[in-house]
Amino acid sequence: MTLMVEVYGVVPGYKGRGRPSTLKRPQPDWQYMQIVKQRENGRVVGRKLRVVYGDEDEVLTHLGESTAYVERTHLTMRLFNSRLARKTLAFSKRIKMHRASAVWDDIIYNLSRPLKTLRVEIFDMPNRRWKPRTPATAAGLTDHIWSVKELLKTVVILNNI
Repeated sequence: MTLMVEVYGVVPGYKGRGRPSTLKRPQPDWQYMQIVKQRENGRVVGRKLRVVYGDEDEVLTHLGESTAYVERTHLTMRLFNSRLARKTLAFSKRIKMHRASAVWDDIIYNLSRPLKTLRVEIFDMPNRRWKPRTPATAAGLTDHIWSVKELLKTVVILNNI
């Protein structure tokens, strides 16, 4: 948790009295929950929710009581981006290259890779039953599935890589 504050925290503004603060503090709108799994003999027998930042009721309303979706997303990222896997030869020595790899992985996932769970059934075409969709087409951000060639021809401006 201290790493989150160190990276994303903000030093509060000076109020005119005493020495100005130099310590970063968590943001008031942060919502962060941790699920602590209880194990016996290597098997999960229970879990406890621990709210780290934010109001407990509000955090549970927004995030729910399960981390299954987050864990599945992390697994997908590790499978398609070997720089995120443990004990691999595809290690990034520079954080800039690591971030660029993560951005490329996100772009491919959201624009080029149709997901089975997002497909839509087609009724008026006899030779096709499903219309494939990516997360970006499902959200209405684009009207087609992008090819890798189309992605490479598009100039993406990123400020903080």
